[in-house]
Amino acid sequence: MHKTGLLGLCARAWNSVRMASSGMTRRDPLANKVALVTASTDGIGFAIARRLAQDGAHVVVSSRKQQNVDQAVATLQGEGLSVTGTVCHVGKAEDRERLVATAVKLHGGIDILVSNAAVNPFFGSIMDVTEEVWDKLWMDKEKQESMKETLQIRRLGEPEDCAGIVSFLCSEDASYITGETMVVGGGTPSRL
Repeated sequence: MHKTGLLGLCARAWNSVRMASSGMTRRDPLANKVALVTASTDGIGFAIARRLAQDGAHVVVSSRKQQNVDQAVATLQGEGLSVTGTVCHVGKAEDRERLVATAVKLHGGIDILVSNAAVNPFFGSIMDVTEEVWDKLWMDKEKQESMKETLQIRRLGEPEDCAGIVSFLCSEDASYITGETMVVGGGTPSRL
């Protein structure tokens, strides 16, 4: 009887951990948060904006080109997500001010700022996401295969591979993490 009770307790505990890690017990970990995501109409920035919105945040996307902003907003709103956008070249002070003003006007404030730009001109608690451009690598199949061999998981990364960790770091679940560098590199040997 004691073993059955202990096994049952362990099984319930394991099920609880599994459900929590899969998001089954907590929905919308970013509910009622407002997120600004720069350079967020394509690639990693777009994947991050989508994931933050899927996790409940009101997201303001930005890009240097209006047509890119319009397309990203239409796509994400078409998925039923709370997304708005504005043009922002982060190298221009007036564009940065407009981006912040847009978020404040529409949502009353800003909780999360994800900067995909090399320059970080913003304030407060910020998450920088460094996206390296691999255009020549993606065009060269031989280099792709060689790169896969160096990765422990034997595949190249996708923008969505970064989005989950960013959403986690923006949530209360990561409230005790600060000043860390997280490498999303598929097992590439790297130390910063």
